[in-house]
Parts: sequence; C-alpha cells; structure tokens
Amino acid sequence: MPTDLLFERDRSCLVVIDVQQYFLDKLPAGAAAPLVARIAWMMRVARALGIPIVATAEDIPDNGTLVAEILAELPAGHTVFNKLVFGLYDQADIRAAVEASGRDSFVLVGMETDVCIAHSALGLAGAGHRVAVLEDACASPPPHHDAGLRRMREAGILVTTVKGMHYEWVRDLATLAKLKAAIGTERPAGLTL
Repeated sequence: MPTDLLFERDRSCLVVIDVQQYFLDKLPAGAAAPLVARIAWMMRVARALGIPIVATAEDIPDNGTLVAEILAELPAGHTVFNKLVFGLYDQADIRAAVEASGRDSFVLVGMETDVCIAHSALGLAGAGHRVAVLEDACASPPPHHDAGLRRMREAGILVTTVKGMHYEWVRDLATLAKLKAAIGTERPAGLTL
C-alpha cells in the first residue's frame, strides 16, 4: 500500500470513457453540457501537468466517436480506442495502452457511471491499480449514477470530485501558478476551486 494516500500526478493517468452523444442524450435536460465542460477541463489540467490520457468510445460505428469538445482536448493523432466491452481492462489493445502509460493510478471520467465506469474501475482495481472516479465528471441517468457510485465505494474505489483530484495533482502553490499560466483561470460553470 502506498504511503502517500493522495494521487500523485507522476503516477496518474486520466481515463476518458465513452463521452459520446449517444450516452449524453440519455441524461436529464441540462446535464450534458456541464458534464462535458468538467471532463474537458480535467483533460486540460492533465495535459498541462504531463499526465497521460487514455480515451475510449464504445462501438464507434454504431454510437459515434467522442463529442467534439472532448476530441479537441486530445493531442493531435491521439488514439480513441473503439471499446467493444464494458470494462476497458478486458480489451487487449486498451489494456496494453493502460500498461504502456507506465502509471499505476487511474482517474476515471465519462459515461456511464453504473456500467462502463464501474466495470472499468473494478477491472483496473482487480489488476492491482489504484483507481479514483470523479463523481461530478461521470454520469448515468438517475438513479443509476448514484447506484454506480455506491457499488464502486463498496468495492474500495476512491470516489472524489474534480476539485479534489485537481488539488491532489497540483499539491503546492508553485505548481498551481504554473498550471494557471498554462491553462488560464477560466473554469467550467459551477466549478469552485
């Protein structure tokens, strides 16, 4: 067990799961845009801090790829894995990308909390990785979001927030100043740091 219980940026990888219009359309009115904005902002934070990103989209031929706001935050030429399983660790090419990241701590955001997020979190944890899920950067239609969070907490997955993980990655005022210089001070509506 690590002696530092906080997630360290040099051991972390951000995993962006299935932020596709097909899934966003299932959410209550007004929920999709703030969710996408928080995920995109976390991707900017990760890139600025040198944290790798693994991105998936479920069944791209049928469900479409990631929404434009998320694609725009990926580095040019970055692979979006066509995920054909619910738990990403069960697909060989995605598992290889996770392992190739060289990281042992994975922070999950995206869709849907009770299925692909939960299955992926449990699979990664079962393989011996540390896993956190950002409850305000993942979603499922009610009541499934809360059920998914409860399932993961009961299994020992860390459930935290965008704000909480931001500060775990940043850790000090000097790094915070560098991050602000890199990405600016604009934040998604409703996100208070």
